[in-house]
Amino acid sequence: MNYITQDKINASTTKHLYNFAGGVGLLPPKVIKESQEAIVEVPNTGISALVIDHRSQLCRNIFDEVETNIRTLLNIPSNYQVLFLQGGASLQFAMIPMNCCPNQSQLTNYIVSGYWSQKSSKEAQKIRKSHIIWDGTSEKYQRIPKPNEYQIDFDAAYLHYCSNETVEGLQFSHPVDTGNVPLICDMSSDFLTKPVEITKYGLIYAHAQKNIGAAGVTVVIIRDDLVENISDEIPAILDYRSHIKMKSIYNTPPIFAIYVVLLVTRWLLNDIGGLENMTQLNQRKASVLYDVLDQSQGFYQGHADQDSRSLINVVFNLPTPELEIQLLEAAQKVGIIGLKGHRSLGGLRASLYNPMPIDGVLYLRDFLEEFQAKYS
Repeated sequence: MNYITQDKINASTTKHLYNFAGGVGLLPPKVIKESQEAIVEVPNTGISALVIDHRSQLCRNIFDEVETNIRTLLNIPSNYQVLFLQGGASLQFAMIPMNCCPNQSQLTNYIVSGYWSQKSSKEAQKIRKSHIIWDGTSEKYQRIPKPNEYQIDFDAAYLHYCSNETVEGLQFSHPVDTGNVPLICDMSSDFLTKPVEITKYGLIYAHAQKNIGAAGVTVVIIRDDLVENISDEIPAILDYRSHIKMKSIYNTPPIFAIYVVLLVTRWLLNDIGGLENMTQLNQRKASVLYDVLDQSQGFYQGHADQDSRSLINVVFNLPTPELEIQLLEAAQKVGIIGLKGHRSLGGLRASLYNPMPIDGVLYLRDFLEEFQAKYS
């Protein structure tokens, strides 16, 4: 095996090499180092990032720079607001119908393509009339829908979908075409992994802990017209207008988590060279791993249909659950962790978030090939 040397095997007993877990992504080593330094002092400030006053100019400078970086990376027009909120994507499941469907008699549309879009649709149904226009449950979420398989309600307040289903390893390759109906997207697991046509969307949201930072902050990008008719009956903390007016400091924000996002966006801009380059890297990583599945003669069985495969989360099974347990144990011994699939689906999952280096994927490839040669 090219990438697993005896020295690395010995070292892995005390230090894991590569973490492919789906719940929380990696951070670039450079960002980890800079984050550690900022805990002591944000450069040239004399202040720890853990104790920055959210009303201070330093806080404002951090927020302004990270917003500018995100706007640059995604080419966000001026008629969109960028917010840094709390509560993860799960809070957005409720805030979106509250804010973006002010007329309680109006329908919302949902595409249910996997675990997370199902959760978001269930939350919406508690708040507004919701119409699921396509549901992949009966097919065990093995593919995304084709445009001719669903019909959008022309007078719907919005259509919501999840661009990348982390549990099942499914990904939309293009935005859903909704005509004049506002398009809302949960991009939690593929935000800043590729360029996005922002003008196709009314609202995009993504929690940080997959590709863009540490848990604690959620990025929301919302078009101005979607906040024009928000009901005044919504509690202020759940009202997008409160956060827009106060520039994301309506309440005390998670400044350190946002500072980590700042460091990641600098890395994407300065070290990676933008999202076009990031896409090429992610495509290469995914190709390496899917080639292992496709050439295994059924030993590794991919969950997703080929035309619906995610570049970010590769989900697969082995011939038996017992072999899957053996693989997980063998992988950990050589410093590969996080391959266990989501509790709702089982199987195995390798998550290739932005900071996962190509060397890590090649290392995993070699391990999988050797494991197959031994047990097939």
